[in-house]
Amino acid sequence: MKRTIGIVLAAPAALAMGAMAFAQSQNLSLAALLDQFQTTNFSRQLEVGKQIAQLGDVRALQVLEPWLGHEDRHLRANAAFVYASLGDTRGFETLRGILTDRSYRPEGQGVPGGSFNPGQPHWWLPGQIRADRYYAVHLLGQLKSARAVEMLLPLLEDTDVNYHAAWALGEVGDVRAVGPLIAVLRNPDALVRISAIQSLVKLGATEALPAIRALLTDNALPRAGDQVSVAETAKVAIAKLQPEP
Repeated sequence: MKRTIGIVLAAPAALAMGAMAFAQSQNLSLAALLDQFQTTNFSRQLEVGKQIAQLGDVRALQVLEPWLGHEDRHLRANAAFVYASLGDTRGFETLRGILTDRSYRPEGQGVPGGSFNPGQPHWWLPGQIRADRYYAVHLLGQLKSARAVEMLLPLLEDTDVNYHAAWALGEVGDVRAVGPLIAVLRNPDALVRISAIQSLVKLGATEALPAIRALLTDNALPRAGDQVSVAETAKVAIAKLQPEP
């Protein structure tokens, strides 16, 4: 009996110690991830940011706050992703700011693009701005939040990022995008039409079938990505969206 009582009395203490150890390990994990976020390279930083967001610990935001004003818009966007993932409105507002920011910034952040022209000052700047805005759109798609829809819809008319905005709307999965995506099936850029078709499939938009069927004779190829024609993309989409007889 005495031994049994000892075991019973010891159990709460053991549980408490286990809980403390778990809490300490969680804190260490957060601290380690925050350290990685601030020291790792750009290509790894977003994955670390996703792990920080998964912990759900808003204490991370205080540490990452200076990154919301980082000169490198790609790194700024990664911090904004963590903020938005943890429900802080500053994350979405930072991404919105990057989308509208056409100011000067140093060369070589993220993927600058452009072509060398020694006779033109800042020849690389337009390509850098496009890359920064593209990345902000990409993160809005990855966030999969309905809050991103209002930012993405106007970008369907933006020739720099419209095809990626069409993709991101499919990732978000909000039905408010269906009508605008059907409308851009008439866009002159084949890549935009293909992105819109694929997102309409993700949205299960059977109401888009007439407009998609109209593209079955459209043999244009996209300017980037897999070289599959608009017509072939439409054919695959119809097979997925067509209701069973």
